[in-house]
Amino acid sequence: MPQVLTANRLKAGEVAYWNRSAGWVDTLAEAEIMAPADAEAALTAAAEWVRKGEVVAPYLFDVRTDNGVIVPVKVREAIRAAGPSVRTDVGKQARNVSL
Repeated sequence: MPQVLTANRLKAGEVAYWNRSAGWVDTLAEAEIMAPADAEAALTAAAEWVRKGEVVAPYLFDVRTDNGVIVPVKVREAIRAAGPSVRTDVGKQARNVSL
């Protein structure tokens, strides 16, 4: 199953996604979808970003695409992509960022 690499930005605590061309990006729509072998290599390489203090806790999660849109397989990742569920007037959900 295709995967995406995610982490949290150390300074802001916000969710970040990996894109080989752009580095750490803010939205799931910008994330790079990778085959499992490539995803494992990216996860290993993410240790350097952790060492630099850019991100913390990188990990991979499964995704699918639906009409060209990246859709997380698990609800947890859909919630992380959308932003906090307790306040819809702040964060990514206030900016109408779609999954």
